[in-house]
Parts: sequence; C-alpha cells; structure tokens
Amino acid sequence: MEHNSPFISLLIITLLALIVPFLANRIKFITIPIVVGEIIAGMVIGKSGYNVVQPNTTLSFLSEFGFAILMFLSGLEVNFNTLSSPIGKNKKPDLLEKPLPLAILYLLLTIALALLIGFGLSSFGLTKNPILMALILSTTSLGIVVPMLKERGLTNTTYGQSTLVAALVSDFVTLLLLSVVIAAVSQGLSADLLLFMVLLAMFFLAINVSRWLNNIPGLGKIIKELSHATSQIRVRGAIALMVLCVVLADTLRVEIILGAFLAGVIVSFSSQGRESPLHGKLDAIGYGFFIPIFFINVGAEFDLSSLLVSPGAFLLIPFLLVSAYLVKLLPAVIYRKLFSWRETLAMGMLLSSRLSLIIAASAISLKLGLISTGTNSAVILVAVLTCTFSPLLFSRILPPTKLKTRKDIIIVGTDQFAELIGQRLREDGEKIIFVGKNQEQIRLFQLNNFHSIPGNPAKETVLKAAGIENARALIALTPDQDLILEVCRLAKNNFQVPIIIARSDDPQTIQRLQEVGVQIVQPALASAIAIEGALQFPAAFAMLSDKKDNVDLADVILNNFAYEGISLRRTRLPGDALVIGIQRQGEMVVPHGDTILQKGDTLILIGSPESLRESRELLDGNR
Repeated sequence: MEHNSPFISLLIITLLALIVPFLANRIKFITIPIVVGEIIAGMVIGKSGYNVVQPNTTLSFLSEFGFAILMFLSGLEVNFNTLSSPIGKNKKPDLLEKPLPLAILYLLLTIALALLIGFGLSSFGLTKNPILMALILSTTSLGIVVPMLKERGLTNTTYGQSTLVAALVSDFVTLLLLSVVIAAVSQGLSADLLLFMVLLAMFFLAINVSRWLNNIPGLGKIIKELSHATSQIRVRGAIALMVLCVVLADTLRVEIILGAFLAGVIVSFSSQGRESPLHGKLDAIGYGFFIPIFFINVGAEFDLSSLLVSPGAFLLIPFLLVSAYLVKLLPAVIYRKLFSWRETLAMGMLLSSRLSLIIAASAISLKLGLISTGTNSAVILVAVLTCTFSPLLFSRILPPTKLKTRKDIIIVGTDQFAELIGQRLREDGEKIIFVGKNQEQIRLFQLNNFHSIPGNPAKETVLKAAGIENARALIALTPDQDLILEVCRLAKNNFQVPIIIARSDDPQTIQRLQEVGVQIVQPALASAIAIEGALQFPAAFAMLSDKKDNVDLADVILNNFAYEGISLRRTRLPGDALVIGIQRQGEMVVPHGDTILQKGDTLILIGSPESLRESRELLDGNR
C-alpha cells in the first residue's frame, strides 16, 4: 500500500499506540508489556505483515528521537542513594554485601559467560565481532525491571534494591562498553577514540555544575515560578540538555544513545529523586508519543522473511534464547548469600529481560555490517520473548505475598517530652510502643498502660520485640545523637519503616540523618513555627493544640485501587472526614469536586479522630 504523505504513516502508528494498551489490558491469560505489544503491532503493519507503513524521513527522525528519549528516561532511573546504600543487615557489611561491588561482580561474570558464547557464534560465522555480541547478550531492560519491582512493592526492600542496582549497573556499564567497541570498530583505534573520554569529562563537569546551580540563592524560587502552565521551564531545560548531549555525542562521533543516557543521569542527580513531578512529565512526553513510535517502527522494520530464508539465523533463535537466560541466571548465584534460592532464581529471571538496549545495539551492529539481517531479526525476536516471559516466570517463582499491615508507632526515648507525644498520639487512637534504656521510666509507662520495651534500641532484637516489623512510624526523641543515628539507620535499611522522624539540633547529626532519608524536627525551629502559626492562624492552631474539641488533621496516602481515578465528588469517607488538601508528586493541589484521585496521593483530612482512623484504613486498602 503506497501513500505519499508522511502524516498517513504517522496516523497509522499513533492510532496503534492508542489501541495497543487497551488490547494488552484485555488479554488476561498472559501479561504482555505494552512495549512488546507495540513491537508486535509494528510487525503486523510492517515488512513482515501488511506493509502499510512506508519508510520516510519524518518517521525515521521521530523514531530516532523517540529512541533518544527512551535512553534519556533510562538514565533518569539511576538513583545515587540506592547505589551507596548497604544491602545486608550487618552494621559493617563486607564487600559482597554492598550493592555496587556485588552488582559489578555479577556483571563481570555475565560478560565472561557472554564472551564464551560470542566467540562460539563467531566460529560459526554468525557474527564478525564476538565482543560486541557478548555485550549485546549482557544487557538488561530497566524498562521491565523497574515496573515489576514497583508493581510488587519491592522497590524499597533490600531484595528490590539489590535487583535494581544490578539492572542499573548492567545497563550503564554495557552502554559505555558498547559505545567504546562501536567507536573502535567504526573508526579504528585512532585518536578519535579519545573523544569518547571528552564526553565523559563533560558529563562529570555537568554533574558539578548542576550541584552548583542548586545552591544559587533565589534560583530555585524562580525556577519554581516558571515550572507551571505555559512555561514548564524544568521540562524545557531537561529536553534542551538531552538534545545538547545528543548533539555533543554526535559531534564527537560517539553513539547518541550514550549522550542521551548521560543527560538522563544528570537530570536524575539534579532533580533529587525519581518521584519528582519533572520525571512524571518527562515520562508522559516520552511514553505518550515518541517512544511508541520507536517501538512500533522497530516492529515495522522487523523482517521475518530474512529468518525464513536463512536457516542459520532461524536456528540461532533457540540458541540465543537459552544463552540469554544462562548468562543472567548462573551469575545470580552470588546473591544466594543474601537471599533464598527462590528469590535468587527469580532475580536472575527478571534480570534476563531485555528490550531497548539490546535492540539498539543490534540495530547499530547491523548498520555497521557486523551482523546479518537474519541475526538482527533473531535478536529482536529474542528480546520480545525475554521481556514477555521473564516477568511471568519471575511472578511464578516468587509469587506475591500479602504485605503486613503497618499500624504501630514506636517512640525511642523515655523523657517527659516523649511521654507527652505518646499521650497525644494515643488520644488520636494510635498504638504507641516506647523503647528505652531507662528501666524505671519504662515501668512508669507500663503503669500508665503504655506498651513499653526495656533495652538498647540500637539492637535489632529489642526493636523486633517492640514490633518494628509492624510499625508504620518510628520517632527518635532520645538526647543521645549517636543512638538516634544508629536507630534510624536500622529502621530504614533493615526494617524499611515508612516514616522515620528524629528530633535533633546538631548540624552534623542532621546532615547524616537527611542522607538516610529521615524527617528532622529541630526544636528551636519547631517552636518558631508554632509561634508563627498561633499568630497567623489562631483558629487552626487552637484546633491542633486542643484535643478536647474532637477535631483533628491527618495525612493519609491513597493505596486503595478502588479509589484510583474516582472524582472527589463521588468519594464518600466515614463520618465527618473531609479532604482539605492533596499532595501529589511533591506539589500541593487545592481539591474541588472534579479533582480525580490518583494512587499515591497524600490526602490531608480533617474530622473527628474516629472518622480519621476509619478513613485511614479505608484509603490505605486495609478494609
């Protein structure tokens, strides 16, 4: 079918991009990632199917730009805090209980096995560069790993962190090595290869510049004012940086995928957290338009006939598929020291999923004449198969477990201020557990019907006795700053307590606690804020300070899927509970009747303590 206007091909592709998610959602017997559905849809309309989409300059550019955005968003997944956090539960973990060394060892073992396979393929004449084929087999798909971990609620667990770091290192290092090998093959071992180092130097310079920009007084306020409506200055800046890095990489004769990826890493570093509103907007731009064009175009360019006319390439598919799993499953044994055999096998299975990077590397190899069209088609088919079945096998090996409901609040400290906090929280209907070394004060708490545990709160056995595995919050109020730091680290790293609050006025302790992710309350600052509140908002301050009026405020995170996508007008909360504010991706939303609730929203409620308790259970999905 021939047509002259590039918009007709674009129309067909955008309509498919709209339809594929609906179809993928309706297929119940097998979970198909949307990107896989897009590739299959492309096969139907492309060379292997009805051939209704004709190659043109516009489509090629949009596809390549979509690919650049895909690599850019992959760079956004790099979390510097995760890379530096310990995996194990020991106070001083050895080298193989730290995420980065363990992930690097895992990748080295993967590459070693892949090299053996690469040289084997080379001996049969199926590839001209065994090293490049080894790197192709060593890739992992962050686009599959991250959503699976999030869907299962494993992202913040030690298991999820170790899996994520392994995927990050695999993607980052293999991308760097692929860029070097491709540059060496296409340009030779000449001085031009040193330009690759120039790009890396520019990357580290940009990291330092972003840190400097974040510290300029007043700049943050200006950027915040220009981040809404028609300005969207953060989005514009991120896209401009991506294009700049792509142009720089192209000028230095380095693969543009590396430039785009490094731009994403820079934005991830400067935007301070994967869950920032900027990342959500960039995801919408990429996955809403450009990236589907890339994947559908990949399917459209897929040439099934090249497999059928080439017996060697056709027979290569099962060999590549088995190899793709072996090079990931066998090295995963090194994680057995930290996890069970079931968890270790499931991790290796999930890390075996491949998609964007393996397709990109194969396409570049084809362009350089290092592999045949049949081999390229075999690699694409293997990518589609692994990213379809790996998540299914992961879920089969490691079935979802019902998460324990966290309800309790642990207070570390036994002074009068800790007792006052405990009494006020108990009036709100919270279950409070005190932990402290002062035996006499603990006995007094017990006489006042408080659940109290004597002992050193820096010991795991004491915290477990206090029920920290069921605690939704830990409040550290002891005057011992070293003890506060140790307890907060245990609660965060070993028990994944969702909310950790500490009282401190010591600058060094505050900095170290913030690095762990603890919310800090500075007594002097808290007093100043309270005085200001009493002056500016006397009625609200009186309501919060006086428990006798039976009216209170509460923050509740929406985790109940039943309320997702529902307008506030149709939401019925228990008793007199009302929603007076919504915090969404770091920004405050003033609610009205037509406001649509989203999973992960923090709802600010007002009402009687009993109504707020029931609302918390309902919105959190515990009913």
